[in-house]
Amino acid sequence: MFHLKPIIILVFLLGFIFACQSSKAGRFIVAESKEYDASLFRQNCAICHGTEGNGKTLQDGTVVPSLRSGEFKFKTEDEIYKQISEGGNGMTPFRNQLSDREIRILATLVHDKLRHPQ
Repeated sequence: MFHLKPIIILVFLLGFIFACQSSKAGRFIVAESKEYDASLFRQNCAICHGTEGNGKTLQDGTVVPSLRSGEFKFKTEDEIYKQISEGGNGMTPFRNQLSDREIRILATLVHDKLRHPQ
C-alpha cells in the first residue's frame, strides 16, 4: 500500500532545507566556519571589525569599517595584506603578532570570502 503522507513530509522537509541553504548561498559566515582562516579572523579581527566583518563603533566612538562593503571593499589583496601588516588609519599593525603566512591567509579571506561571495 502506497503511503502519501511520508512523501509529502519528505518533500516539505527537503524544500525547507533547500530554502535555508539558499538564504546563506554566496555569503561566507565566519561564525559557522571551522576553517583556519575563519579562526584567525575570530581571534584577531572580530574584536574591532565585528564577528562577521561588518564593522562597528567602538566604545570610544571610533568607527571601524566594514570589510564586506563600502570603500574598503575595492582594495586589492596586496593592499589588504599591507593594511593588516603595517596597520595605519587607526588600525594596529599585525606584522609583529602574526606570521607572514597568517597575514596572507587573512588577506585572502577578506578579499575572496568576505568581499566576493563564493
